[in-house]
Amino acid sequence: MTFDVVVEVRLRPGIADPQGSTIERALPALGFDGVSGVRVGKSIRFTVTAIDESTARAEVDDLCHRFLTNPVIEDAEVILSVVSPAS
Repeated sequence: MTFDVVVEVRLRPGIADPQGSTIERALPALGFDGVSGVRVGKSIRFTVTAIDESTARAEVDDLCHRFLTNPVIEDAEVILSVVSPAS
């Protein structure tokens, strides 16, 4: 089976986010009042082939911990969806 994968990487709570802070400070000058708690992350998208969803999830989780994130300061949310075969 082939799965579309989206990995949303975010800084853990309590970790300073200078990009988010810069954006938040700039928003009032652009007319966007009332916005707070801005945090910047990254989204990584790819496909993976595995025999089933649990195997795919385990492989992606390992990939996140070993390569895509810094597990000391970042958390990752993994979203898997089955790729439909072409009709």
